[in-house]
Amino acid sequence: MTDRPQLAVILAAGKGTRMKSALEKVLHPLGGRPMLGHVLKMAQEADFDKKVVVLGPAMEAVESYCSETDPAARCVVQAERNGTADAVLTAREALENFEGDVVVLYGDTPLLRAETIRRVRKALGEGADVVVLGFEAQNPTGYGRLIRNGEGRLLAIREEMDASPEERAITLCNSGVFGFRGEVLLKILDQIGNDNAKGEFYLTDAVEVARSEGLWAVAVDCDEQDVLGINTR
Repeated sequence: MTDRPQLAVILAAGKGTRMKSALEKVLHPLGGRPMLGHVLKMAQEADFDKKVVVLGPAMEAVESYCSETDPAARCVVQAERNGTADAVLTAREALENFEGDVVVLYGDTPLLRAETIRRVRKALGEGADVVVLGFEAQNPTGYGRLIRNGEGRLLAIREEMDASPEERAITLCNSGVFGFRGEVLLKILDQIGNDNAKGEFYLTDAVEVARSEGLWAVAVDCDEQDVLGINTR
């Protein structure tokens, strides 16, 4: 592990429109507490020094829940939902001059274990600049694939619609959980563009930006218990 400061950025701005519910997505209960409550509890167990929760506009109920559940967690608002990289940038004030490790988590992924996140941080402690948590899927259809070279370096995250037939055959998929050395994170995020079909800023582009800067990106493979905690179909 590492004795560097640890910051968790928890993305919780999603509307959850597919749930067709008036209740905010991350407040839906699971096992006796809202999904976001499980994530906050896990972040406490994983010994994060700081936590920033990224909300969307008019999510007062979620902000109140955060304040009651974990007063140390700071909430910030993503004014427009312009993608995951933009969401992380909403926490810029906390990220500026932060010399530690940053892990991006999700408020709707309640079953991840602290042990899993420690694996991401361990890879950062061993010298990686960017770490992506990956998982093996028997049916990877729909997931972004993690493209690695023969030395295990992570080269890119390829979304299925952009993947070649050979890349679609890869079964190591992107969980969405990222780890970054804080010293390089803003430099990476500020270079991510939105030249894509949705015009959004995607955190997955961080891998190729990091490579262009000569930084070291790796994937950490989940074990079977880890996979249970990922927001799979």
